[in-house]
Amino acid sequence: MASRDERAARTHFEERYGVVGDRAVALLEERVIGAVWGANGYTTLAQADELHDHLALTSSSRLLDVGTGRGWPGLYIAQKARCSVVGTDLPLSALQQARERADREHLRDRVAMVVASGGTLPFRPRSFDAIVHTDVLC
Repeated sequence: MASRDERAARTHFEERYGVVGDRAVALLEERVIGAVWGANGYTTLAQADELHDHLALTSSSRLLDVGTGRGWPGLYIAQKARCSVVGTDLPLSALQQARERADREHLRDRVAMVVASGGTLPFRPRSFDAIVHTDVLC
C-alpha cells in the first residue's frame, strides 16, 4: 500500500508529466540533451555519457533506472550499452511515455517499466548490475 507521501508525489508528478512542452522547451532539450525526451530534469548528454562510460555495461547487463520519468537517461544508456533496463517511477503516464519512446528507439525487447517508488522497490537483491537515478530524491 502506498504511503501518503507516495500518493502525494504520484499526484504531483502525474500533473507535471501531463504538461506538454512547447517549441522553446524542445529546442532547449535538443541543445542540452541532444534529443527531445520531454525530460523533467537537468541531466545533460555529457553527464549521461559519463554515466554510461563509468558503468561499463555490456549486452548481458541489467540496468535499473529509479525515477525514470519519460526514460531519460536510462533508455539512452541502455541503447548505447545494448543492455536491458527496468525503469521505475510513480506516475503511470510517464512510464507509458517511456515505453512509447523505447518502442520508437527499437528497445522493446530490452525494456520493462514498473510503477514503484525508490523507497519501496519490488526487486530481490542483486537483480541488477547497475542502478542509476538522476534528478531524483528517494
